[in-house]
Amino acid sequence: MHEGLQDMEEFQDMPSLDSVPGDDGIDGGLLGHTQDDIPDRRAWFRRCRRLVVKVGSAVLTTPRGLDRVMIHRLTDQIVELKERGHEVLVVSSGAVASGMRKVGLKEKPRTIPQKQATAAIGQTFLMNAWEEAFDKFELLTAQILLTHEDLAHRHRYLNARNTLETLLDWNIVPVVNENDTVVVEEIKFGDNDQLSALIAGLVGADLVVILTDTEGLYDCDPRIHEDARLIRIVHGFSPKLMTCATPDPGSVGTGGMLSKLHAAKKCLASGIPMVIGPGREKDILVRLFDGEPLGTLFLPKRRLYHGKKIWLANLPKPAGELVLDPGAVRALQKAGKSLLPIGVREVRGTFGVGAAVRCVDENGTLVGVGLTNYRSGEIDRIKGHHTDEIESLLGYKHSDEVIHRNNFVLAEQAGAAE
Repeated sequence: MHEGLQDMEEFQDMPSLDSVPGDDGIDGGLLGHTQDDIPDRRAWFRRCRRLVVKVGSAVLTTPRGLDRVMIHRLTDQIVELKERGHEVLVVSSGAVASGMRKVGLKEKPRTIPQKQATAAIGQTFLMNAWEEAFDKFELLTAQILLTHEDLAHRHRYLNARNTLETLLDWNIVPVVNENDTVVVEEIKFGDNDQLSALIAGLVGADLVVILTDTEGLYDCDPRIHEDARLIRIVHGFSPKLMTCATPDPGSVGTGGMLSKLHAAKKCLASGIPMVIGPGREKDILVRLFDGEPLGTLFLPKRRLYHGKKIWLANLPKPAGELVLDPGAVRALQKAGKSLLPIGVREVRGTFGVGAAVRCVDENGTLVGVGLTNYRSGEIDRIKGHHTDEIESLLGYKHSDEVIHRNNFVLAEQAGAAE
């Protein structure tokens, strides 16, 4: 098994960049000045064994359609990294944009059927281009199409991980995309930035590289502010970072810098560094691994979650909601306790045993996400009661806890909080 699926403790022993002179950086969301070079940056990349490379539509398409030359250039770099001993998974956008060019659409489709049809057309050309590019190195590719439901259910999540692990063991390059041909708004990841972060947690990646049409993260929108400054390094994650970003995507993308920051939040909670870099920069991937200070590097201060809790923290859309009283909120947030029936005020939604649900306070503020030990109807019957009353109310008792603390993550780290 890939070591990244176990504890990433050795990753935590890498050289710290907090005190290394060398670049403009953010620590806790505050912009600061330093000097020009970061000699230890290369060490972070050298120790990376498995990485996820997400390539945006703006990188892979031109006004004439899919940019096959760019796909070949990126493939050349990916193969070079593989020859250096790195494992690479690709998250590729471009299906909808490619399909638009093929059918002659001048702007993005507006309706779900139009988006699905356009994606169905474009996905064929997209995968053909990747397959052709890797074939010259006698490397196989595999198409992986996912919706959020595939990762929201624990068994399907594990099945997806096992498939990806097998492909990597066989030296096959997985090319992952959201399954836009069947997806609807209710089951979308939102964009491939989020998908790349989820895939990284899924396979225990050591790094995520998001290639886009900008140099990286600026302290304000460079399309509006001429004096915008590129931020080279971010240490940890702070809500202040969100003030640097805009949700506005380009003409063919679906994300925007705000989406990339949400992806960074997910990555850092899993202890995974992330880079936002200029995808059309010559040899961008190789140069990053050679230590050049390109793009914006996000570094985790510590790993917050392991194993099942990574899945919970990054869960796209929980199945229901529990409203908690103030005592239960304090027990979860301050004391690390489990959620007992007496602390539940209201049950919202219909769900079964083992479902992931949001826990909110009486004002609707998210407290965290957890896996339930009872069905929604059972929780509704035992809410507000002591644990020694469960059996008399239900006729049986699975557990004292509605949600055990080992199956719960707090909102400040949970992707579902967004």
